Amino acid sequence: MSQAYILVLYYSHGGSVEAMASHIARGIESISGMEARVRTVPSVSPDTQATKEAIPESGPLYCTEDDLRHCSGLVMGSPVRFGNMAASVKYFLDGTTNLWLTGELVNKPAAVFTSSSSMHGGQESTLLSMMLPLFHHGMVLAGIPYTSPELSNTETGGTPYGVSHFAGKTNSSTLSQDEIALCQAQGKRIAQLALSLNTDTEK
Repeated sequence: MSQAYILVLYYSHGGSVEAMASHIARGIESISGMEARVRTVPSVSPDTQATKEAIPESGPLYCTEDDLRHCSGLVMGSPVRFGNMAASVKYFLDGTTNLWLTGELVNKPAAVFTSSSSMHGGQESTLLSMMLPLFHHGMVLAGIPYTSPELSNTETGGTPYGVSHFAGKTNSSTLSQDEIALCQAQGKRIAQLALSLNTDTEK
């Protein structure tokens, strides 16, 4: 039997969301019995068609429907685009109707994360926008509880709706220690929830 995994699915333009994904993966893999499967999505062309090669030149592979179908949980990330998720993430989600029709994501835990170039550039609305299609899939959405002290201490990113990062105007701000800790806490929580929900289902 293959190892249970949490899918870390993201789109990154300037590298900040990609950096967050790597720390979330570390949090996931701190939980015994769970691995992180990191996947990205390609950019879309002006006519909203995917035009990239099937395998990217570098970095994680592009996500497939099967990656999503067989995951035990999902952590999904996008940069802020006018207070909303990036078109590439929305394009991928719009293609998951088969999973919605069959209910294959129902009761799986999910979380979201984001990065913006300004402190109040729409982080929370972007997180909420990513949650909406996951609710339609019947997933169990989980944020970050205030038992994570970094949520109260952070002076950059971090919200109870999901971890966030303040990248700065030129995307030059690296992740703060609080943001890193929140990334890892979010990954760890989804892994723990996936194991717990799977155990409850088997009873």
